[in-house]
Amino acid sequence: MKTMQETFNALEFTDAALTLLDQRVLPTRLEYIVCRDYREVEFAIRDMIVRGAPAIGATAAYGYYLAACEFSAAADRSAFMTRLKEASLFLEQSRPTAVNLRWALRRMQTVADAAVKQPMDELLSQLKREADAVKQEDIDTNRAISRIGNDIVPDHATILTHCNTGALATAGWGTALGVIKEAVRSGKEIFVYADETRPRLQGARLTAWELMQAEIPSKLISDSAAATLIRDGKIDCVILGGDRVAANGDVCNKIGTFMLSVVCKAYGVPFYSVVPVTTIDFEIETGDDIPIEERDAQEVTHVEGVRIAPEGMAVYNPAFDVTPHQNITGIITEAGIIRPPFKEHIQKIRKAYGI
Repeated sequence: MKTMQETFNALEFTDAALTLLDQRVLPTRLEYIVCRDYREVEFAIRDMIVRGAPAIGATAAYGYYLAACEFSAAADRSAFMTRLKEASLFLEQSRPTAVNLRWALRRMQTVADAAVKQPMDELLSQLKREADAVKQEDIDTNRAISRIGNDIVPDHATILTHCNTGALATAGWGTALGVIKEAVRSGKEIFVYADETRPRLQGARLTAWELMQAEIPSKLISDSAAATLIRDGKIDCVILGGDRVAANGDVCNKIGTFMLSVVCKAYGVPFYSVVPVTTIDFEIETGDDIPIEERDAQEVTHVEGVRIAPEGMAVYNPAFDVTPHQNITGIITEAGIIRPPFKEHIQKIRKAYGI
């Protein structure tokens, strides 16, 4: 069994500040950004210094705590709670699609509401412990998901993955990339193709970097090469993440995921989404109800600040798309692998977790 350790820490809270590995400049530079208040945390999420649904959730929890520290000198507790709720809404609006952001903030708000009558020092201590718990639970969950997901990975498998789902996208270890790392750790011989993932190139910049850090045999491909590999029988399974899962099993993930699912279905290649239970939005019936973030045109018209498209060209730049549950083989979670009928099995998880 191969020993695999993370060689970096993408998210750490020390000395009353949140330190984030700046994912905008990887892999050419290894730089960290320090957030000392919730406004800086909001910018870090919105500008994708930190990205990936689980990582955004943990980051937002610390942003909430920083807001509470800032407002703790308020004249009365009612004013404190009002400002805290405003800061929470401000943080929530930084990225509209990933459900972990809202989930983490609601979890922090629940703690604040329960401790509202306690001394301020104790209230702040409880919020800090809760933010720490959000982070640690995500790491523990990722490890559990990876062990479960390893069961679907055959030895000598060639896997295609999309976007970034490793330790950079989570509080540590990873979801889909965590499954891949666990397969390697368990002794399986694995080869990985990583999509570049236009337009922000998270596959080329981040997943390729993590694969090389972990010394996993791999190749980087253009997004448009994936269909040919699948058609030619060179891919055993596709394993990728998810930013929000609807109650019927529809999965919202990085743009390009739906296209991959269509090709996989046409050629009989297993297609798996890997997410923690917190990424399931039990309140959304289908993927049609998921808001899709549309980002700045310059992400398409420019690469590393250099224009590649004609001046004035209109751009459509959705950050995510929705893959219908009919195209999905299974959704790998810490509660097990969810398979069709998705709606029925997702409701069982909701009851088991009391959500």
